[in-house]
Amino acid sequence: MSEGSDLEIYVPVTVETAWRALRDKEAVLQWHGWQADDLEREVEEIFFGDVVEDEENHVLTANGGDRFSVTADGDGARIRLTRAPLTGNAEWDVYYDDITEGWISFLQQLRYALTRGVTTARRTHFLHAGKHHFDEVASSLGIGELAGLAPESPFEAEIAGERVHGRVWFRSANQLGLTVAEWGEGLLVFGGPTPPAERGTTMAIVSTYGLSDADFDALGARWRERWPANSVTPAH
Repeated sequence: MSEGSDLEIYVPVTVETAWRALRDKEAVLQWHGWQADDLEREVEEIFFGDVVEDEENHVLTANGGDRFSVTADGDGARIRLTRAPLTGNAEWDVYYDDITEGWISFLQQLRYALTRGVTTARRTHFLHAGKHHFDEVASSLGIGELAGLAPESPFEAEIAGERVHGRVWFRSANQLGLTVAEWGEGLLVFGGPTPPAERGTTMAIVSTYGLSDADFDALGARWRERWPANSVTPAH
């Protein structure tokens, strides 16, 4: 995605509810990123540290320069994220597209939380591997066969050794999102390397709601079993 491009989602809630999802720390933790030891620090830094907030107009410039705006759109609201410009620091700017991919994932997780009216605490498994593992991972998990489905299409498939069903939540150039009923109406975000081909990783964010500890741990074990041996799985 080019510098300064906008990412947008529509959510069927009021502007005030959408704005609260950006300004209440506990609400942000329900959609931003995945559970890890430094998630709260990251959320605090990005959304509540050195930020510029225009509450009257529902505009937030986050730490790092990314700009969120919330506007009314019919019976709902539109959340727009305008990416910060490139910094001019070559070592940092090489990750610009990868960060944009991260925001695509997180905005879709936000759309899910607001659209579904999720109130149960989210628990996640996160896995990632080198770019050269994408086809291997997709095949091992059983995701490859879903590549041609359009958004909103229903599916039933065996993913990571578990028979699940749901709908395609979103598709982008490099990512696929699936709702999964068996995870407490959970959400899977699966993505591959971003261009150029020498960069990027294969990753999965497995968001669950209301699973017992035993079921949550078993789910993570099944996914790790099918993930490449050199993958990195942060604490959940």
